[in-house]
Order: sequence, then structure tokens, then C-alpha cells
Amino acid sequence: MKVLTLALLFSLPVGSFGPQKPLRQPTTQLTRHSKGGRWYFAASGHAVYCYGPVMTVPRSNGDLQKVATFCRDGSAVVPLKD
Repeated sequence: MKVLTLALLFSLPVGSFGPQKPLRQPTTQLTRHSKGGRWYFAASGHAVYCYGPVMTVPRSNGDLQKVATFCRDGSAVVPLKD
């Protein structure tokens, strides 16, 4: 009986004993930038918290506009108030 018990124990996978490590959750763009960020005043009049850099992009009429990137509300680009 002891031989059968030992054979059974050695046939089990090594990782089957003790607590298992939790699976890693997939990361999104926002969770990767969870450290550091900044509050900006959006052109819509609201405050937004963004993690990416502020960029200057051309408008449809040719003027330039500052935008914040990768914001916490899920927006990739938010126009800023000058």
C-alpha cells in the first residue's frame, strides 16, 4: 500500500501542491499609465485626467490646437482650453 501511495504522489504534477499564483490580467493603455498623470482643463469646460503627452494638432480650418492624450475617461485625445 505504501508503494502505491508513493507512486501516486510522484505521478502528480509538481505545481499541484500549495497555492497557485493568480493569472495576470491583461493590461490596457490606461492601466499601463496608472502612475503619474495630470489634470487638464478641457475645451468642453470639464477637468480631465490624462496620462499621455500634450500635443499640438492641426484643426480642419488649419489652426493649431493643443490636445491631451490617453485620458482616464477612455478618450484617446481631448481638446484643451487655451
